[in-house]
Parts: sequence; C-alpha cells; structure tokens
Amino acid sequence: MSTIAFIGLGHMGGPMAANLVKAGHRVAGFDLAPAALTAASAAGVELAASAAGAAATADVVITMLPAGRHVLAAYGTADEPGLLAAARPGTLFIDSSTIAVDEARAAAAAAVAAGHRALDAPVSGGVVGAENGTLAFMVGGEDTDFAEALPLLEGMGRRIVHCGGTGLGQAAKVCNNMILGISQIAVSEAFVIGERLGLSHQVLFDVASNASGQCWALTTNCPVPGPVPTSPANNDYRPGFAGVLMAKDLSLAEQAIRLTGVNAQLGLQSSRIFAEFADGPGADQDFSGIINSIRAASEERGRG
Repeated sequence: MSTIAFIGLGHMGGPMAANLVKAGHRVAGFDLAPAALTAASAAGVELAASAAGAAATADVVITMLPAGRHVLAAYGTADEPGLLAAARPGTLFIDSSTIAVDEARAAAAAAVAAGHRALDAPVSGGVVGAENGTLAFMVGGEDTDFAEALPLLEGMGRRIVHCGGTGLGQAAKVCNNMILGISQIAVSEAFVIGERLGLSHQVLFDVASNASGQCWALTTNCPVPGPVPTSPANNDYRPGFAGVLMAKDLSLAEQAIRLTGVNAQLGLQSSRIFAEFADGPGADQDFSGIINSIRAASEERGRG
C-alpha cells in the first residue's frame, strides 16, 4: 500500500483522506485549520507538522485546496520552496482542487521541472460523495501516471475518467459544472413561472421529470420542497454544494470562455447570476437556493 501525503483536510479533503485510510494506505495529512486536523486524526490520518513534512516521505502527494493560487503556492517557488522541493524525486502529485486549466498546467509543469510527475484530478459529488467514497474523478495527465493513481482514486470515488493530457481533467470539470449551473437556473425559472401560472410543484415535477426537461438539477437537486425529499430545498437549502462554490466554478468557466473565444452567452450570464447570489444568501446556501433570488427579482419587477 502507498504512503500518501494529503494536503487540505477540509470538508472534501478530510473524508477523502479518511477513505484512503480505510483502504489500507498510510496517510500523513496537513491543514491550517485545527478543527480539520482533529477530525482527520480521529479518522486515522497521521498528522504532519507541516505540508512539506507530510510530502517528504510520501509516494503520492494529493492536494485539495481552495484555489489555483493556493496550489501553486503550496508547490513552491525558487524563492519559497514548498512541496516540490520537499518530495523525493519521481513523486506522483495529484491535485484534486478545482482550478483553472492554465493553473493546472502551470502546476504540472512545475512538478515535472522539479523531477516529479503530475495529474489534475478534480472531483464531482460534493461532501456526501466524499464521505461515501462515491466521487467522480476527471483526470488529466500521462497514461502511466493515471494507471498508477487509479487504485488510489478508486478508494475515494466510484467513477474515474481519464480525460486526456494535462489540464483536461479541469477542462471536463469546468464544462460539466457550467452545464449544471445553467440547468439549475433554468429549472428554477421554470418553477417560478409555473407558480405564477397556477401549476403545483408536484405536477410540474411529474411532467418535466418524465419528459425532455429531465435533468439532474430537477430530479436530484429539485429547487422546491416536496418532489425530491432528499434535495436541499427540503432542508432549508443547507448546502450539498454551496452557491459560493458554484459561483467559483462558473468564474472558471468564464475564464475558459474568454480564453477560447467561444460565444457562450448562457455560460457568461450564469456566471453573473451566481456571482450575485454568492455575494448574498448563496454564501451559505445550496446553489439550488437561486430559486429564491429569482422569486425576489420577479417580485421587484412586478412592483416596478
């Protein structure tokens, strides 16, 4: 079994590291938050004094950090050495953070230049998927590195897809989440229109979930209470996937749109809508709570 350094033990990283321990791996972890360290230790993760200390004896280094700048800083520079300088030659670096494609490629290039190997492996499935070991991994990098990482990823996820070369795991993630963000807005708008036309939530759900409007945002993450008892709408919109995280992912989609020059108007509009939501209630609500912002804006329009 592998010795793994796991850097970033928050809501996602902590359960992922715990699942690696359950799979029989030795996991040395580090996080800046004391509460995260306490929870990880209780799950069997060995606590390191520093990120570099965790990486020094590891076969594989996994990072799960908030943004690309954190990943690049953790990897280190010539002036401020980090994980890359601490790790043994040939260490496999797997970054499961959700970051921009160009940042993923820069991180991988830095790892290779330092004598290591690198994969970008962002995830989908949220905290529940991390806890249950049912995440989906979208992986970019060399075939041989993917083959080596696959047994580890299978300890944390149910579906692992090799998307191609470096950065293409992030590309797949950003495209998928742009679809999700747009569809959640569309489903929410449809329910508000249905309310105003006199349709009950259940009737609209019964029709759309069995017709061409069927999608994950409707049948799993239904934005109104009732039709899907397990959706966040039935739990006061407590996040499975917070609005602020969707706003982040759509900002990455917006970067990709501008980089590629694609005329993706819905992608840009959804980024704006969720950015506004994240600045308000979306900071601590599930992203399906966008329906309440749509209702509020509709009321204002009606009064105008």
